[in-house]
Amino acid sequence: MDRRTTLQWMLAAAAALSVDVSAGATPATRKNGKGGKPKGYGTDPTLTKSYKSGELWPLTFNAAQNRTAQALCGLIIPADDQSPSAAQLQVHRFIDEWVSAPYPNQTKDKPVIVSGLDWLEAESAKRFGGKRFDQLDVPQQSQIADDICWTERAKPEFATAARFFKRFRDLTAGGFYTTPDGMKDVGFVGNIPSVTFDGPPLKVLQIVGVA
Repeated sequence: MDRRTTLQWMLAAAAALSVDVSAGATPATRKNGKGGKPKGYGTDPTLTKSYKSGELWPLTFNAAQNRTAQALCGLIIPADDQSPSAAQLQVHRFIDEWVSAPYPNQTKDKPVIVSGLDWLEAESAKRFGGKRFDQLDVPQQSQIADDICWTERAKPEFATAARFFKRFRDLTAGGFYTTPDGMKDVGFVGNIPSVTFDGPPLKVLQIVGVA
């Protein structure tokens, strides 16, 4: 099973089990520590309005973190015959928006993602003569990723980086598979008229344990 198929399976299973890997937004419902309302689009956003990047809240990534995040997105979901890579679809910009948003889940993710990207840069320079992560070829990037891509099997010295990679991978999958290219890649056709309703595919029923 290739990486893309694995991620498709993971996303389908997570959706069925309501696991938090989606790219959905959380409405603002709580106050910050100073007693004021957090900035954001609130509980009744104007869904027909388009916002520019950084308009609702300041973005987090600096130039180096943007480069690293884009390279890692491309490593996690590379291009294939079906669709562009996550890097080509600018999924790293979605992740920057995600960790910058002033809501509980996003605020919790911010230090994990930011420190993880900085660790990735430092580890890249340490292993490959000062090179940035985005300057490495895929085998070199994979050499680092292989050490942190499995939280249960990561060595103790890579445990924190492994937790970062797990969250970054979930956000990459969530961002990628909610783009038009990603939805097409996973086979989601959206709301279209249908003459018949055949129900969920057998494979999906087997995943959720009802067939």
